[in-house]
Amino acid sequence: MAIRSFKGVTPSFGQNCYVDDSAVWVGDIQCGDDVSVWPLVVARGDVNAMRVGSRTNIQDATVLHVTRSSVSQPDGFPLVIGDDVTIGHKCMLHGCTLGSRILVGMGAIIMDGAIVEDDVFVGAGCLVPPNRVLKSGFLYVGSPAKQARKLSEEELAFLKISAENYLVTKDEYLQER
Repeated sequence: MAIRSFKGVTPSFGQNCYVDDSAVWVGDIQCGDDVSVWPLVVARGDVNAMRVGSRTNIQDATVLHVTRSSVSQPDGFPLVIGDDVTIGHKCMLHGCTLGSRILVGMGAIIMDGAIVEDDVFVGAGCLVPPNRVLKSGFLYVGSPAKQARKLSEEELAFLKISAENYLVTKDEYLQER
């Protein structure tokens, strides 16, 4: 795995994390416990901070990035991801904030300043524009993202189950090392 410092800051990982050998992580990135990072994931915390909560899985070919501070945005846009989040294959998360128990479908793009509250499904291929807020308890689909419907109790429970399933897979990969 390529874990690289930038300006003297090196990514850090909590206990029991798995980072695939092909992943690239640079700069100010802090991960909680039991995080899994799958093949070809690139995360650049070079011009702002990135925080990833516990039991979150970031699947193959996802790109994570941040936005530099500027006159119009003095704090820039860090990337913040909560606990028990499943980020599907080939997603792009850029300077956004995700709560906990979220499933981001394959190929979704979530842009600067967007906020995804807790307990949300972001559909595959969804585009969440800058500064959009996705409210808790709903499925969002489309480009741009639109609220499709309220999540069922089964779907809400599945958000945590999805993250738990990746804990099992992560532990199996750790045993192979």
